[in-house]
Amino acid sequence: MPFDLLDEHHYAESMHNIVLPALRSCRDEGWMEASAPAGGKAHGRNAAGGGISGNQQSETAGKLHYVCYDAERFDGLHLNEASARFRGAIVIAHGFTEFAEKYDEMVWYFLLAGYSVCILEHRGHGLSARDISDPSLVWIDDWHRYVEDLSHFCTDVAQEYAGGSPVFLFGHSMGGAIGAAVLEQYPTIFDKAVLSSPMIAPRTGLPLWLAPMIIGGACKVGMSRRIVPGHAPFAPQIAERDYQRASAPRIEWFQSLRKRHVEYQTSAATFSWVNQALRMSRSLLRQSMCDRVETPMMVFQATNDDYVLEKPESQFVQQVQAGGCYAELVRVEDSRHELFGMPNEAMAPYVKSVIDFFDATVHISVND
Repeated sequence: MPFDLLDEHHYAESMHNIVLPALRSCRDEGWMEASAPAGGKAHGRNAAGGGISGNQQSETAGKLHYVCYDAERFDGLHLNEASARFRGAIVIAHGFTEFAEKYDEMVWYFLLAGYSVCILEHRGHGLSARDISDPSLVWIDDWHRYVEDLSHFCTDVAQEYAGGSPVFLFGHSMGGAIGAAVLEQYPTIFDKAVLSSPMIAPRTGLPLWLAPMIIGGACKVGMSRRIVPGHAPFAPQIAERDYQRASAPRIEWFQSLRKRHVEYQTSAATFSWVNQALRMSRSLLRQSMCDRVETPMMVFQATNDDYVLEKPESQFVQQVQAGGCYAELVRVEDSRHELFGMPNEAMAPYVKSVIDFFDATVHISVND
């Protein structure tokens, strides 16, 4: 990794004056059709506000929003730290309650390393279609829709930006789980994958064996669209716990984005979302599904993760290895769930490991 991370002491200034102008020069925005629910047509609506005009809302209603960054146009800026070699496209699958713009810093590093970047905002997130009017809540009726949406995005959009070169996956948290499901169900889409704190199983406050019965029962009695206990609507103030083991400038930057855009203020799960996350977890951990994985992967595990369970992450890696595919578990000590939001001394080796893994051209086998 021949470049330095952004200076945390001048983080906002660097983002405004260096990173964002460069990203705007190579940024494309688009919309794609959402997958249809079982037995019905795709439907949805965009959250109000955020500067979307009435005409735009009518044209994009029920569709999924994405942004892409073209490495060739970025290279035209002739930045000293940028790689002159195009290496392919990286698909970023964001986490629960996140949005594309949150990954601007990671996009910057990937572009510097010679990769185009494509980000789909999952249903119920960002500017993409929603099925619930409260912008704080995330609801989904079937987790398979996330998987179908991401797989179609990769084949229809990301392949174009790759231009025949490899397509890689960088999936965080919920996006890591969705990406893992794509690796199981569509084994040839990605050439390599990095799963960062993947939500192989979410923390619910209940034992993993009991949670499906409690959450599923709540959905059956009409609580599908209600907020789950322990979650809350968006609050503009940053909670003290959010600063623990984190880079304060990065956390404050993320929050500033949320405060400016109502579409970015998703902050809480509904019972249906948790129910579907648990169903996805059970599918991910079936050995028969892990046996289908063909894509070499690195799985980064945070050792102080408040959102996903560590043991299922480790189990997933072991089962993929047992199925004959290369999978490496990297434990990041004294780290938080959002590994890309840590201070530079912790984030630098993380970013380097991710890019080095994507850069490696040798074939990785389970016997290496």
